[in-house]
Amino acid sequence: MLENLLAVIREENLAEQLYHSLIGVEVEEQRIDPHGRLSRRPHPSTLGSRTFHPYFQTDFTESQLEIITDPNPNIGGTLDQLDTLQTVAYRSLEGDDRIWPFSTPPKMDDTDWQFLADHFDRPAIRPYRSYLVKKYGLQHGSLTGVHVNYSLPDPVLHRLFSHYTQEFTSIVAFKNALYFRLAQNFVRYQWLLTYLFGASPVAEEGFFDPMPSELTQPVRSIRNSRFGFVNRPDEQVTYTSLEAHLNQLQRLIDNGTYFSAHEFYGPVRLRGQANQRDYLAGGIRYLELRDFDNTPFTPNGVSRHALYFLKVFMIYLLTQALPAKDLEQQLAEAQARNQRVALENPLAPTQYQADGERVFRELREMTDQLQIHAEQTSVIDDLEEVLTHPELTPSAKMVGHLQDGSLMAYGQEIAADWYRQRVEAKTLLPRLKQVSDQTQRFVMTALQLGVKFFQVRDEEGEDLLMFTFNGVTQVLQERDTQDTHPEDKLRRLFPDLPALPEPLHY
Repeated sequence: MLENLLAVIREENLAEQLYHSLIGVEVEEQRIDPHGRLSRRPHPSTLGSRTFHPYFQTDFTESQLEIITDPNPNIGGTLDQLDTLQTVAYRSLEGDDRIWPFSTPPKMDDTDWQFLADHFDRPAIRPYRSYLVKKYGLQHGSLTGVHVNYSLPDPVLHRLFSHYTQEFTSIVAFKNALYFRLAQNFVRYQWLLTYLFGASPVAEEGFFDPMPSELTQPVRSIRNSRFGFVNRPDEQVTYTSLEAHLNQLQRLIDNGTYFSAHEFYGPVRLRGQANQRDYLAGGIRYLELRDFDNTPFTPNGVSRHALYFLKVFMIYLLTQALPAKDLEQQLAEAQARNQRVALENPLAPTQYQADGERVFRELREMTDQLQIHAEQTSVIDDLEEVLTHPELTPSAKMVGHLQDGSLMAYGQEIAADWYRQRVEAKTLLPRLKQVSDQTQRFVMTALQLGVKFFQVRDEEGEDLLMFTFNGVTQVLQERDTQDTHPEDKLRRLFPDLPALPEPLHY
């Protein structure tokens, strides 16, 4: 199935378009106080209602922020928007809150866990949250990470489909085959991403009781290990085929093993349909890749190298044929391999270095054949060095900051530095420094309220500012945003915009 896909991509000259597949990110992060404890303040009231907000949400705990970007064909555009949203989040923090830079939470005691248990202000999902607490415990849901949403360009899909009309009866069947091949190969090679980008080497005091023997020394990624954000061993979902995957997931939901599809914590989720039964007819629209730890080495919490590498790596996964035999067994071994890599000593070479070197050789061969630009593949050089020098991995670099087995002091230092960088910057929204301070204030207010914002340029090179809420788009020029009361102007533009929620006080 899907034979000679690399040759077809070359024949149709699609490499550049494939490199510009859409990527969006969802960054989860915990709020803390200046002492490094999880914040006991409510979700910032200026960030609008979480019932509809496109950019700022929470998940399992009230102290958790989830920042969501729009899909973008350019990594630079994704990172610029993420930087703006992070700045809005920081400038919306109340009191003396900060952002914790790690996937594992800070030091916790019984009073902290009790506070998390008692305070949750999203009534619509409270039953689901209560179910998760009972089944997995509070610790499980307090882990954070980065999810990457990935979708192939529709023009590319249609041009590829024209070469496989004898094999697939519809474009939907073809899209499903492509996306599920990507999902299967992501599972097969997840271990390499865990090695390269794992960044949760230790858990702080109070997270495990007792501490598992495997975690008494630093590891590559607690979050991606069996002690992290995963389903129970007897509740896994197969990736052997699309039909088997959908049927098994639906059975787990129907028999009450899973509360809903949201409870599936596999490395890849299929996205784009309301329920599992709709994918065969309606098609997969994008994939949610769930492997990435928060990184403390960039204030956005996302590894730039990971995103740039992922663009090339996903083309590699797309063009890799699946094993002709024993696919189920090989997928199971791949997941076991990822578990072993997650629990390796981060300062030691991975036991699968030879396999990693083969992958990098094949990546180079592919990029040579597709003539992908040098600047797009330079990240391969950087990460191949990381493969052979484990001391360069994020987890290993974090180990260098341990004090008595703890990253608390390092985490608090980073949190304070990030906070100062954001709130003391002379420019309100640095990625929009080409527009006036008043316009930046207008944009920030829109983002806080939950109005989508895009910046484009007209044919004469003038900036146009597009604001969208509830299907209505208003296109403004900079002179239209000079109001001294931006919220009032936005509410005139969007009369259906809900009022800000009343501030809560714990």
